[in-house]
Amino acid sequence: MAEYIQIPTPAGKFDALTAGPEDGRPVLLLHGFPEAAVEWSEQLGVLGGAECFAVAPDQRGYSPGVRPEQVADYRMQELVGDVLAIADHFGWERFDLVGHDWGAAVAWSVAAEHPDRIRTLTAVSIPHLDAFTKAVREDEDQQQRSAYMQALRSSTAEKTLLADNAAKLRRIYYPGVPEHHVDDYVQRLTEPGALTGALNWYRASRFNEEIGPVTVPTLFVWSTEDVAVGSTAALATEQHVTGPYRFEMLQEVSHWIPEEAPDSLTRLLLQHLLAHAE
Repeated sequence: MAEYIQIPTPAGKFDALTAGPEDGRPVLLLHGFPEAAVEWSEQLGVLGGAECFAVAPDQRGYSPGVRPEQVADYRMQELVGDVLAIADHFGWERFDLVGHDWGAAVAWSVAAEHPDRIRTLTAVSIPHLDAFTKAVREDEDQQQRSAYMQALRSSTAEKTLLADNAAKLRRIYYPGVPEHHVDDYVQRLTEPGALTGALNWYRASRFNEEIGPVTVPTLFVWSTEDVAVGSTAALATEQHVTGPYRFEMLQEVSHWIPEEAPDSLTRLLLQHLLAHAE
């Protein structure tokens, strides 16, 4: 069973779920939009049982204690800083980093900028950001897949998503996310300021600066039925990883890999951690 904790940092207190012994191998798991730490429930249990100390925080905007109002407070440099602040709180000199969706975007950035802190990287669904940015700029298929971002950046996004008992917000999770998780996410995002905080990740994003190559051992997991991310950037990611690299493609799985295919993802994650134990 995961344990609920709060993690104090200079930015505020992050809510988090943890599993496993505190002196175990540190693994930090970053959720995506529009989810929360709960998306890692299956992985937390297995990692904890494998003598890892797994920590999944509700990230900036999702944790009530770290919910700044300014869009600029959600720039990538702030999100990267949160990861390092959480690791510093636990005294982790090096740790394994796992991210899905926006959490993967942050994880790629942390690994590129601070390789000395990262033992391994596992990115789920979102390719290396330089490959993704190039695809958004040049690939018609990816441009169509990413068109939704403009709607999420609009000033009316909150009203649109929450109208009619959050009907459009709920539609985002289909198919792939279990209904009880959907109810949990929607309840969280109807809290004052929560959905605005989550949407500010999109409003603050620019994807116009290269992060450079990733040198740490990397596992990238992508799924063929991901409506948001096409194959162009997924296949190009290997060109941006100079360290040991493994690419896994899950067939007939949607964007919501951690919840739709938890057994497959957890198996791959454990193999990756074991292959790079030192």
